Amino acid sequence: MPYIIPIRDLKDTAAISKMCNETQEPVYITKNGYGDMVIMSMKTYEERMWLLDVYAKLEEAEEDVREGSVRDGRTHLKELRAKYGL
Repeated sequence: MPYIIPIRDLKDTAAISKMCNETQEPVYITKNGYGDMVIMSMKTYEERMWLLDVYAKLEEAEEDVREGSVRDGRTHLKELRAKYGL
């Protein structure tokens, strides 16, 4: 469940840091009752960035398959082995 706190509670930075690290979830900050910012632990941020990178690479691979610009792996490995004498 996401944590939602008002901006005035950012004064207690140690508690916010502890909350971010314990929950491994983003903390949503509101200002005048509306969403304003999101903060999260460094570990959570890095994991999410890694996942976004994986999703982008998967999308690229799926696009290659849709366009037909792929090769059979076994055939390609055989060609490489023959070319380099492996």
